[in-house]
Amino acid sequence: MKTNEIKGHAAMLTANTMWGLMSPVAKLVFIGSAVTPFIMVDVRIVGAAVLFWIASFFTKKEHVPHEDMLKLFFASLLGIVFNQGLYTFGLGMTSPIDASIITTSTPILTMIIAAFYLKEPVTGKKVLGIFAGASGALLLILSNKSIDVSQVGNVWGDIICLLAELSFSVYLVLFKGLISRYSPITLMKWMFTYSSICIIPFSYSELITFDWTSIPLELVGGMAFVVLGGTFFSYLLSPVAQRSLRPTVVSMYCYVQPIVASVFTVCWGMDSFNFLKVVAVCLVFTGVFLVTRSKSRAQMLMMKEKDRG
Repeated sequence: MKTNEIKGHAAMLTANTMWGLMSPVAKLVFIGSAVTPFIMVDVRIVGAAVLFWIASFFTKKEHVPHEDMLKLFFASLLGIVFNQGLYTFGLGMTSPIDASIITTSTPILTMIIAAFYLKEPVTGKKVLGIFAGASGALLLILSNKSIDVSQVGNVWGDIICLLAELSFSVYLVLFKGLISRYSPITLMKWMFTYSSICIIPFSYSELITFDWTSIPLELVGGMAFVVLGGTFFSYLLSPVAQRSLRPTVVSMYCYVQPIVASVFTVCWGMDSFNFLKVVAVCLVFTGVFLVTRSKSRAQMLMMKEKDRG
């Protein structure tokens, strides 16, 4: 395995670990204050935009042509605005367990889109890996006692959550080339700026009327983690992985998130660890390994050239 691939795997594992922690942390913030999911999305996006602009002052300035600025706008819509906005809106309509299960569709959608757009082969090893990873993630989700099942699933909410995952899958495949041309700071600075411009008009009144002084001090730390760890650092690491790893491999790491969330709930006494969860964790990492070891389009073309030689 090449050095840049090792960095890519480490970056994606770290990013998804923080995303996995963000879910239960954000849930604690919602329970302990009047912060709504929509306000949290606004705080995440605008806060990250500010942080990326500050970071850009300490890094080498990169010129981005107008045509790439337009591409970054559409990348921000698919990778941030639609992904986060639609998922949050869908979560408000359906049950948390339905929404969690739907997130396991991301690698499947990414594999299908990559097969059509990038001509990536759909190998048996890749399909088996995705199936193993999805099975492990589903086991974790369905065995998690801390999930609130009081809310009944809604078909429209489920569809909206699925559209959110489809949006992110399209982003991973379509913008791999663009992401390779610029530094993560430059990419995310503009993507989160565009995202802020898109969401503020729809949430301005709620942000202005919200009583920010009503948030307990201990929960401010939770919101800070969501912005810093769950958004700034995670999205800073994500392009590092996207440069060196195939879109399907990148998407497979979403299965790490329920593992991290389960460990967090166990450590906080919100749930217990059992044999089923151990099996689920093994399935997830087996799935990631199989997809990682599956042949890429470039590797298969090289093998064909050797056979001809």
